Amino acid sequence: MATSTFLAFFMIVVGLPVILGIGSSMFKNWLMHKEKMGEALNAQTAEKAAQYAAHTERLEQRMRVLERIVTDRGIDVADEIERLRDDRAPLN
Repeated sequence: MATSTFLAFFMIVVGLPVILGIGSSMFKNWLMHKEKMGEALNAQTAEKAAQYAAHTERLEQRMRVLERIVTDRGIDVADEIERLRDDRAPLN
């Protein structure tokens, strides 16, 4: 009976703090990993947002050109588009 009491006492006094210490260390490592993953995801999201913003800006500029072609000076739209194509550099 004394052996089982001693074993229970030993598990509580020694085993429990060891298990809690290891568990705490593992939890801290897991939290640091999650934080790094969050930072990486934030960086990716910011990069994609910048790319989308640049793409949107280019599309808006093209729309402004098209609106100007259609609304300004009463120029024939097909002729203006062909002239703009001729102004571009070759895509070689």
